[in-house]
Amino acid sequence: MSDFLRPLGDTGITVSALGLGTVKLGRDQGVKYPHGFTIPDDAATRALLDEARDLGINLIDTAPAYGTSEARLGQLLSQRQDWVIVSKVGEEFDNGQSHFDFSPEHVRASVERSLTRLRTDYIDVVLVHSDGNDLAIIEQAGTLEMLAELKRKGLIRATGMSTKTVEGGLATLARADIAMVTYQLGYDEELPVIEHAAAHNKGILIKKAFASGHLSHAITDPVQASLNHILGTPGVSSIIAGTINPVHLRENVAKARIALGAH
Repeated sequence: MSDFLRPLGDTGITVSALGLGTVKLGRDQGVKYPHGFTIPDDAATRALLDEARDLGINLIDTAPAYGTSEARLGQLLSQRQDWVIVSKVGEEFDNGQSHFDFSPEHVRASVERSLTRLRTDYIDVVLVHSDGNDLAIIEQAGTLEMLAELKRKGLIRATGMSTKTVEGGLATLARADIAMVTYQLGYDEELPVIEHAAAHNKGILIKKAFASGHLSHAITDPVQASLNHILGTPGVSSIIAGTINPVHLRENVAKARIALGAH
């Protein structure tokens, strides 16, 4: 296995150290980036996906809450077997507003809809898109239990939750395969979840590694410093970084490879 590919805990899935986030492929409302952007057309999107694959990226992150992202990926991704697809359940985005439904019935319907949109008969990873009430979702909603049932049926290969609290991350890892946590330079509050995953062979995906474009500019190269920090932390499987700029994509992959070579 090359140093750019890493095991996703004990799932049997191998992921690139850098994954491509795709919110900008399907949604330009209610996103927390410092600059506006235009959703790329099909030709630009297909070129971006092809370049990502050629650079060694196999992990792609989407969600029903990302507008048309899932449907566009279903149309534009070539060679399904080349990709590890992460999608979500729980959050919907309509008319500029997010709303949440963690009920088992909605989970089942959401996964079936994602399968249709993505034009695939399985999704590699499905995560619960938390609204912040991690423990209530985990302990009361039956969300992870429904995902486990869909996993047993072969519709999902691995399950987990995109959490917002340490307690939620630890509870997720006790019941599922993967936690997606926030971790970046200057923010290590969720490090206990990563350490637990490393000790118990669970998968960790990192979100907001670059603070959605708001990293400190007091550092000469904040992206390189952040990648060095995150990829040097035992237990991290992959960083999800969203970009629609091919130059940024190439730079991010090059810097991730530098970070991996430094450890």
